Amino acid sequence: MSSAERTVLDWHESLSPAAVTDPVVVNGPRGAASLTPAQFADWVTRSGIALRVLALHPVSGRVVVASQEARWPSSPSWTPVATVFRLSLSGDRISAALRFPDLPAALSFAGLYAALAATEQS
Repeated sequence: MSSAERTVLDWHESLSPAAVTDPVVVNGPRGAASLTPAQFADWVTRSGIALRVLALHPVSGRVVVASQEARWPSSPSWTPVATVFRLSLSGDRISAALRFPDLPAALSFAGLYAALAATEQS
């Protein structure tokens, strides 16, 4: 298992503000935002979401897609989702968590993002 995959799994286990950068970029069905770690922790807590990782798909050294199942307090059933995680430059924290409705959409976005990042000029 790569260090990037370990960081993503650690985030799922802790959901701690210390596991994300300041700011952390998030998106989901209700929009996108750049949040502080405290705002991120509050958002996760208020949503009541529970996540189970089914598989990890490394896309690059700093991008990992997680195939997941999610459950919210309003629904007892698990729903398939996928999240694109971007890691910090140091690789020890999550700098973006971008949720998609399914794995193909997440992988498509992650591949495009990685390709763009690889060709970025300084």
